[in-house]
Amino acid sequence: MPTHTVHVGSESRELPIVNVGPVSVALLNLLGDTRLTEAAADELAARVPAGVEVLVTPEVKAVPLAHAISVRTGLPYVVVRKTHKPYMVGPISRTVNSITTGKPQDLVIDGADVPRLQGRAIAVVDDVVSTGATLTALTELLAEVDARVVATLVVFTEGDVRDDVVAIGHLPLYPAEAGA
Repeated sequence: MPTHTVHVGSESRELPIVNVGPVSVALLNLLGDTRLTEAAADELAARVPAGVEVLVTPEVKAVPLAHAISVRTGLPYVVVRKTHKPYMVGPISRTVNSITTGKPQDLVIDGADVPRLQGRAIAVVDDVVSTGATLTALTELLAEVDARVVATLVVFTEGDVRDDVVAIGHLPLYPAEAGA
């Protein structure tokens, strides 16, 4: 299986290149990779802009990163879920098409989290931003609850180089046949 080498702090990884429809990507998975997550959190926590009041992350793979940045900065974090849960009170949602899922999925803010977000300056924390579809939908969803995104912190950008996010590095996209 082809791989792509990345470096975050003193950590290096060989990311597998996998097909996700029309392209292949170097798959970053922070879940269970404590050392890489901690290295990324060290770098991103130092780059959180002044004035940020709350970190927001979409579930699942970036949750440990948001938690680790929260520990370092003292900022609270909110997880935006990808499904409605029965325990949610007055959930607010938006549908997005993400490159990695290949199909529509929901982004859902539990109504119980709305008071933690209203009127606050938000930094979105994610593992990778590629097309920006999830970031756009998340920003629109947060605006619905009167929260304003002032920064986006990611481990890597992917595809086109972006200057609207704070990233540790950049991943190229590959032709679909490059993945296994």
